[in-house]
This record gives sequence, C-alpha cells and structure tokens, in this order.
Amino acid sequence: MPTERDFGAHVDQTNYSVVVAEKVVVKWLTPPAPLPHPTPDLLAHLVEAGFNETAPPYAALTGPVDGRECLLALVTGFLPEARDGWEWCVDEAAAGRTAFATALGHLTAGLHLALSTFPASSPHEDTSPEERTPPSAGAASTRTTQPGGTPAAVRAEAALAEALALTDGEDGRWLAAGAERLRHELTRLNAPITTPRIRIHGDLHVGQILKWQDGYAVIDFDGNPTVADADPHQPAARDVAQLTTSLEHVAQVAIKRRATPPDRAAAWAAEARATMLAAYRARLAARNRPDLLDENLIRPFEVEQECRELIYAARHLPRWRYAPMGVLRTWYPEENIT
Repeated sequence: MPTERDFGAHVDQTNYSVVVAEKVVVKWLTPPAPLPHPTPDLLAHLVEAGFNETAPPYAALTGPVDGRECLLALVTGFLPEARDGWEWCVDEAAAGRTAFATALGHLTAGLHLALSTFPASSPHEDTSPEERTPPSAGAASTRTTQPGGTPAAVRAEAALAEALALTDGEDGRWLAAGAERLRHELTRLNAPITTPRIRIHGDLHVGQILKWQDGYAVIDFDGNPTVADADPHQPAARDVAQLTTSLEHVAQVAIKRRATPPDRAAAWAAEARATMLAAYRARLAARNRPDLLDENLIRPFEVEQECRELIYAARHLPRWRYAPMGVLRTWYPEENIT
C-alpha cells in the first residue's frame, strides 16, 4: 500500500494536504467547495500557457455533498525537498542573502504573463457586479477606467477602518496617530485605474513559494481565504504588493525568531524588494508587457495589505500582530510613539 503522511502540525494551512508515496500531494478542501470552481480550469490554463513553475496538476476529485456536486480535492505532483517561504526565506533574511529575489521576480512575472491570457469571463468564475467589464477583443486581460471612489479605494478604506477598530493598546494608539498618513497613501486608489485587470493569484506571499530541489514553485491558487467576494480579476500590482509586504514580514520574523538586528533586517527587506521588482519589470519588458504593472498602485495596495494583516491577527492569530506593526513602524519611523 502507498505510504501517506501529512505535512506536520508546524505547517499553517487552511485546507488539509497529505503526501502519498512521496509522489503526489492530495489537498483536501475543508470544507468542500461547490462546483463550478475556477481552480481546475486555472491550473489547466497554466499548463497550456507553458508555465511550469508550480506543482504539476494531475487531477481534481469531485463528488456529492449534501446533494450538491463539490470539489473535494486537488491532486498535484510532489516537489522533493520543498520548503515554504516562511522557512527558506527567513533563512535568507537571517543570512543577509538576496540573490533569490531575482528568481522570485522572474517567477512572478512569468505567472502574471500566463494569467494575463486566462479568459476574462471563464465559465467557472465571475467578477463582482460593480467591477464586471466585457472582455476586450483579442485579449484575455481587461482594461478598466473606474470613476472616482473606485471599488479598490472603497475596499482599502474599509480595511483601514476595520484595522483601526480592532487594533488595541500601544499599537492601536500608534495606528490611530498615523491614520491620516495611511489614508493619504490610499488616495492613489481614487484615481481611475487604467492598468489591465488580469486573473491574479490572489494570495501571493512567500508562504506560497516553495523552494525545492529544482528551484522555486508557486502553489495554492484558491484566493485569499480571509477576503470575502474578492474579484479574481485585478491589477497585477495587487499580487506584487502582497509579495513585497511578505518580504517585509520575513524581515520581522527574522528579528523576532533569529535575533537579526532590526536595521540589518530592514536593509535586507529593502534590497530583496528592489531586486525582486527589477527582475519582475525586466521579465515583463522582455515579453513586451510592461503595461501589466502600474507601480503607482503598489504602495496603496501594500498599506491595505498591512491593514488586512492586522485584521487577520485580531480575528485569528493575535501573536502575528508584531509583523505588520513592525513593517508599518519601519515605513513611518517619524510617527513612532514613545
């Protein structure tokens, strides 16, 4: 009989994954997801687009649950010696190494190039009513010009308001004191967003980037489990911002768990971020798609992401609050409260 094992209690996962015979990974969705579900189509599209920097998809298991057909599990190839970014990237931060960030930028750009050709109106997914647009002729990405008070701005302001309401103590006082500065950052989202909207990963952080014996691979295309009703088609900058903030979180983890000096950790995060973005831009330019990234959106999306990290910490994992607060204090040291 094939041997089966899980990933261990140290691995934080929304669903439940097991490794079978060191050959395949079966990710059981908990709970099962009603069909139609976009992930099988998305994985098939990545294969067709020639994007291979992910665990190879093998099968989707479906079946009835309470009278409705559901996606029960996804079966993908096992990547030997794989470690997620909350392990390998923290090692890089503690050692002060940033060479990995070039590969990370190339991987992310390659992913977005592949996703930019995913049909904007997939039969298995839809956009939210206020952001729905018809597919552009001859292209899968859509270009939108939204009026002032865009859905992106409304969503970001709501995240800031919720973070302010949920963050207490000294951190809460610091956040309240800096709220106007953060709102100012978010005002960039009030301008019309004219960059193409593509099918994004939706939960792209270093924990979704595996380092394995043959390189790096991105996994888990199910979207952000903490954000309800998120439009799967958004500017690529949304994914980029989540990835850059996760590098900042890695620096905070290195400070807390590896005794890395804060100034050295901050310098590492800045260099890793710059290196990753340079490689990302270069890969898009090489494919004549620099239009996929509007860099003016990165910082407001980063601020929103840190607010969402604070919300997540307040609602699910209080001990995590040190990471987003550490990042915000690093970005805005002049507002630190003594």
